[in-house]
Amino acid sequence: MDRRAFGEHPDQPHGTVTGQGTEYTGRYVVLLEPTDQESGLNALRASADIASVERVRGTEAAHVAELLERPDVSVLFEELGAAVVEVRPEQRHALVTSAEAESSIIAAEPERMVYASPITAPQQAPTEFFPAYRSDEEVVAHHTMAEIAAAQGPALDEQSWTWGLQAIRANLSSLTGRDVKIAVIDTGVDTDHPDLVGRIEASASFVPGEAVEDGNGHGTHCIGTVAGPAHPRQGPRYGVACDARILAAKVLSNAGSGTDGQILAGMAWAVAHGARVISMSLGARVRPGELFPQTYEKLAQRALERGTVIVAAAGNDSHRPPEIRPVSRPANCPSILAVSALDKALTPSFFSNGGINGQGGEVNIAAPGRDVHSAAPGGGYQSLSGTSMATPHVAGVLALLAQANPNASAADLRTGLMSGAFPLTQPARDVGSGLLQAP
Repeated sequence: MDRRAFGEHPDQPHGTVTGQGTEYTGRYVVLLEPTDQESGLNALRASADIASVERVRGTEAAHVAELLERPDVSVLFEELGAAVVEVRPEQRHALVTSAEAESSIIAAEPERMVYASPITAPQQAPTEFFPAYRSDEEVVAHHTMAEIAAAQGPALDEQSWTWGLQAIRANLSSLTGRDVKIAVIDTGVDTDHPDLVGRIEASASFVPGEAVEDGNGHGTHCIGTVAGPAHPRQGPRYGVACDARILAAKVLSNAGSGTDGQILAGMAWAVAHGARVISMSLGARVRPGELFPQTYEKLAQRALERGTVIVAAAGNDSHRPPEIRPVSRPANCPSILAVSALDKALTPSFFSNGGINGQGGEVNIAAPGRDVHSAAPGGGYQSLSGTSMATPHVAGVLALLAQANPNASAADLRTGLMSGAFPLTQPARDVGSGLLQAP
């Protein structure tokens, strides 16, 4: 058994644990052998006295958020074979030791906090753990006006189509993503937005005390980019797959934060609802040389086997040109497509992370991520920047590919996406296979 699949928290008491830019919750995420889940749980009960286990099916959304908050309950997502386990601090070592010895336990890792990753995030305070929230003033302070002007690239007429849709050639595609289910796992959605009314096939909140309604704006913006309408109420078209079926899972709070457990709940719900694509514009920063999380990687492999492709934001921790930070988790998993951000000049955005960690930490593909126009809560629109904004462009194109190739496997869709990218002159470290292109 690969010992890298197991890890312990820093030695801290109850509650949130922090250190080196990482925030822990005090719980563990345990990945079990799908055909023998009970053996693993029994081993943890006997050795680490884990809290009693509540079983959740993927389509069950009610009460999951509350279960994840209870300190006396461990939650098992049966279809994923993953559990979020409550364990007393003095039993953490026993849990890890037992997990290493038990063949029916594939991985056990500390649960971490995860954050939305926009560059411009109105009404949100900066966080030391995921420094993605940078004000516009800070952006200008770091870059000269000449650099900013160069990043704008050639003038594009955005009267009918956003620059991003033109860059990926969605304006030239006859495909619409009809009947393809795309799950956006984020801060929720404005269900009353005129452009989205009647477009949300299903929604669920996995955030305690918060409805699926988006009090942040990040989720609504991402959903708009994925599947906004062919004819918006006003302004240019901004949605890639205008006829796709939207599944909206709220796993991040209105403040833009969530836990691994909430994200796993959203993933389980999305897979159970038949999502062909899962879009995750979220992440947590990693250190140079840090390995990808085994739990997310194994779950992504299981999703691929069921026909679901997962895409995630590469992260916004860089300060190019001098500083390039590694691709965030969970985008750094080999089986999850990592998306970097491009400016209008089709050069990497200064904040976009790069593939400096091996073994899955590569950038796979690049997409428009600067000054992206999309839907905003309250029925309006806003422009945001970040790898978060690039990611839903990729999810939308995957839906177009799925419409064109309804019998394609998830692996086939990934291959088609990557092979169809337009080569760029920048290093693969920064842009992967190149600029995303619609079929």
